[in-house]
Amino acid sequence: MDDIVKILGKRIRNYRMQLDLSQEKLAEKASCHPTYIGQIERGEKNPTIESIEKITRALGISLSELFEKIDIENHSQIGILAQCYELILAKNRSEQEIIYHILLELDRYKKE
Repeated sequence: MDDIVKILGKRIRNYRMQLDLSQEKLAEKASCHPTYIGQIERGEKNPTIESIEKITRALGISLSELFEKIDIENHSQIGILAQCYELILAKNRSEQEIIYHILLELDRYKKE
């Protein structure tokens, strides 16, 4: 259970930072207390589904998008793939595109 709370908190933080929102601004948009947002992001609080729904709405994402590719049972087995996904998710759209192009170039170089 601890793992999913930490992963969700990290993802919420990543989405918030992509939008250049402070914890206070997100809390205001989600009708939550800023301290609560901070506790969720640090994995200290296990948020209710109602809170998660308010936060995702404030972030402009769906619940399914927040939970996408979270597989707690296999998270440690997936290893590098899960780490790459979380790293890329933490970046803004233009940084994600740059990373994608770098990967394409590496793949092309490998084939030559």
